[in-house]
Amino acid sequence: MPYGITYRHSRTTAYDFGLKKVENWVNSNWKSRIKPVGKKMRIFSVILALVFALSCGVALAEPRSDKWQYQLTPFPYAWLLVIEGNLKYNLPPGSGSPNISIGPTDWLDFSNFGGVVSGSARKRGFAIFSDLVVLRTSSNNNGRVVSVEDTVTIPGTRTTIPVSAALNLNTQTELDGIVWMLAGGYALKEPDTTTLDVFAGLRFFAVDVESNWNLTAAITTPGGEVVLPAQGSIKRGTDLWDGIVGIRGHLGIGAGLWSVPYYFDVGTGSSQLTWNAMAGLAYTFKWGEIFAVYRHLEYDQNSDSLLQDFSFSGPTLGASFDF
Repeated sequence: MPYGITYRHSRTTAYDFGLKKVENWVNSNWKSRIKPVGKKMRIFSVILALVFALSCGVALAEPRSDKWQYQLTPFPYAWLLVIEGNLKYNLPPGSGSPNISIGPTDWLDFSNFGGVVSGSARKRGFAIFSDLVVLRTSSNNNGRVVSVEDTVTIPGTRTTIPVSAALNLNTQTELDGIVWMLAGGYALKEPDTTTLDVFAGLRFFAVDVESNWNLTAAITTPGGEVVLPAQGSIKRGTDLWDGIVGIRGHLGIGAGLWSVPYYFDVGTGSSQLTWNAMAGLAYTFKWGEIFAVYRHLEYDQNSDSLLQDFSFSGPTLGASFDF
């Protein structure tokens, strides 16, 4: 099929064809990267199939302008966060490494928030865009030590010791991070009210976490050696670089000024899997738009790394300016 020719098959045919191709590709290339193979694999395949079908179902857009067009959110807008996931702290052999579960927290807890600044530039269908997210979160009453990796009993080996909820008095975790994304793309569909861009880029996530635990008793070996003391703290950090691909745009609502902004990307690199999704409602003015969206960002590293099925999600409200 020559590039730029509209795909003439029905929506159902494009979807079915895309789903089959994507599922085969996922099974051969990504199966080892996604631990929960069942439901998550199916959802991941369906999302990619929709992207494939959308790309096949539209013609390339004609360039709207030979001049650069810019969009900017100059004032950071708030992202009210719910955090959830597991932290796996790896300590040197001869000590116990705690595995700590966090959340889900309450998004009305205003100690958990993200500040977001974003911008884009577009010319003749090509676009470059970026956003920067500053995260500051804490989990005070909904985290606990779920297990300890024992390297004390048999040096050189790791044995997982479960820790019951009854042993946990209080576990607190603070997380500070910066997420920066840069991508370039091309408009496949660009009329006045509906847009569709495909893009590729990278995402960087620098995160520092510190956990403090308070148990009713120390975790010990059968011989009485302490694997994890009853009280303690630990701090770790990591830097993640991941390549990403995705789609973004607006779906127009009728011929009016309302639209549905959407965004989805998926990637890998330092992470086994990372993905970011966003959708909501926007209203257009002559100077730009205001929007309210729900955003979800998820990271999953290798089984021996810090972040395990860790996610940030919640609503945002902001405004962007065109010039």
